[in-house]
Amino acid sequence: MSTPTPSPPPSAATVVAVEPVLPAHRYAQSEIAEVLAPLLTDPGPGRSLLHRLHAATGVRARHLALPLETYPDLVSGPGAFDTTNALFADLALDLAERAVKGALATAGLEPHDVDVLLFTTVTGVGAPSVDALLPDRVGLRPDVLRWPGFGLGCVAGASGLALLERFCAGRPGAVGLLVSVELCSLTLQAGDRSVANVVASGLFGDGATAVVVTGPGHPGPGWRVLDHTSRVLPDSADDLGWRVGSSGLRIVLSAQLPQVLARHVGHDLRAFLPDGGGVDRWVVHPGGPKVLDAVAAAADLPPGALDTSREVLRECGNLSSSAVLHVLARTAADPGQRAVVLGVGPGVTTQTVLLERV
Repeated sequence: MSTPTPSPPPSAATVVAVEPVLPAHRYAQSEIAEVLAPLLTDPGPGRSLLHRLHAATGVRARHLALPLETYPDLVSGPGAFDTTNALFADLALDLAERAVKGALATAGLEPHDVDVLLFTTVTGVGAPSVDALLPDRVGLRPDVLRWPGFGLGCVAGASGLALLERFCAGRPGAVGLLVSVELCSLTLQAGDRSVANVVASGLFGDGATAVVVTGPGHPGPGWRVLDHTSRVLPDSADDLGWRVGSSGLRIVLSAQLPQVLARHVGHDLRAFLPDGGGVDRWVVHPGGPKVLDAVAAAADLPPGALDTSREVLRECGNLSSSAVLHVLARTAADPGQRAVVLGVGPGVTTQTVLLERV
């Protein structure tokens, strides 16, 4: 006997605004490949391989935090990590400000209404982190509850929705703010000729998102949070993440990641939604074409179910924790329709959130 799909409790939290933002510097994938190739490969077969791998990512254009021509000098030589990490703090704060102001305006709220602020990134480190600088920049209350996160990586966008639901559900008038900023271009490892680094140099883009989640009683449209679950997949710690060293953040990206997801995602989704959940929309992390293909096959999704995820991948690249939130922002739905948000990150960790449009 199947478990019934959860009904929205009267105390449910609601996602009332999702504001994606992108840096101003946009380049075709082929332009980026031409500039990065000398940094990552030797002339000859290695260079040809980079162009083939970049073409296979499904990415056609990406937005970068800085002008493309600045990267060769920026990421090369001793002290590059010091420089790029310092740049992250300033550039991330600017993007976060844009996203927060846009999200609060859409929600019809003021900065002083925000009770809790979750900030996530996996592309820059610092203390104080960006969330500590946001209150002065955008006018949040000085007593706002802050929680910066780093290690969740790409899954943090979906996990942030679940965490804010825990805070806001059952609290009328509560307002939570999730801010994700990922400047993946600043993590580029010049001189690293590994296949993982070459693939990453063609896959990841820069961007940010702010999401407003409220407790019960907020007027207007949004996505009511019905349920959520997370799982750390067994024997997968070496398939996705960073190795942190003197040169900064070195990518861990296993070719086996799609197979890891294929073994587990279908079973986990069926356990979470034993009756199918009446799902109309799929908001899946655009981790790459093979990741999306693996999820579609494992979950037995209909053709076109992941078109919005593929669109974000094509136009922006993989934005790490912001990517699935950009997909959510583009996901159109009528009242009563349901969406599954599926994030994937280091661990390997999955986070699934069930939403209903109101």
